[in-house]
Amino acid sequence: MAIKLNLDRVMFERKFSLTELAERIGITLANLSILKNNKARAIRFSTLDALCRTLNCQPGDIIEWVPGEPETDDDHE
Repeated sequence: MAIKLNLDRVMFERKFSLTELAERIGITLANLSILKNNKARAIRFSTLDALCRTLNCQPGDIIEWVPGEPETDDDHE
C-alpha cells in the first residue's frame, strides 16, 4: 500500500513508550502496536485525533503517502 504510518518515528521523537501512549489515548497495546509497525489497514479519525493531541503533531506527521510503492494482493482484499 502506498500509505505509510510513521508513528514509530513520532513516538521516538516525543519520547513516548508504547505502553504510555496506549494508556493516554485509551487503545490496546496490540492495536497501537499494529499502527506503530505499519501493519494497519485503516485508522479511525478518533484514534488519529487522540494520537495528534497526545503527541502534539499533525496528521501528516503520522501518515505519509509514498509514491511508487507497489501494491500487494493484500491491498485489494
